[in-house]
Amino acid sequence: MLKAVIFDMDGVIIDSEPTHLKLENETYKKLGIEVTSDEHHSFVGSTSNYMWESLKNKHNLNQTLEELVEYDRNIYFKYLNSDECEMILIDGVKELIEELHENGVKLAIASSSPLNVIEAVAKKFQIEEYFEVFVTGDYVKRSKPEPDIFLFASKKLGVSPKNCVVIEDSHNGVLAAKKAGIKCVGINSDPEGTQDISMADLVINSFKEVRSE
Repeated sequence: MLKAVIFDMDGVIIDSEPTHLKLENETYKKLGIEVTSDEHHSFVGSTSNYMWESLKNKHNLNQTLEELVEYDRNIYFKYLNSDECEMILIDGVKELIEELHENGVKLAIASSSPLNVIEAVAKKFQIEEYFEVFVTGDYVKRSKPEPDIFLFASKKLGVSPKNCVVIEDSHNGVLAAKKAGIKCVGINSDPEGTQDISMADLVINSFKEVRSE
């Protein structure tokens, strides 16, 4: 029985991946490193700590891991709160969130983004009232594709994983949900099709294809 839905944020609630790519490419350029698009896409869904630890080790970067993560997060948070921010909600997601809430389904956001970003997004798009729990990848030891974040979210909601559904758009996120023993809806929000979400229990191209029941 469905009792809770756990939403990823980037690419599921907001169309943010192009922004991440643009800002991170600017950072790569400043650091003097070259990161291929395939390599960048392999980090989608994972935490900034996971990504920057991998890049620091590969490119022997002089900056500390903390410095790299803080810089990356600060420029994204600054953009999110600027007049230049052009991010929008994924089509149909707010309607689904409202419908699930009205039907008594508990809702959480479980994102690799830091908590201040999750809270800023929820406030910006006026959806914070629908969610009982915000969970960031900073709360758990292992990043997606490991299951820690979704197991933590289900525990915070007080709902067994078998009674939860995760909604994800990334390969790493879907893998994390499956490892957690949680059914997963994968949404194809990337027009370039860089994310393999075929292992999800249900794959959709639009939130208009699903309803709470």
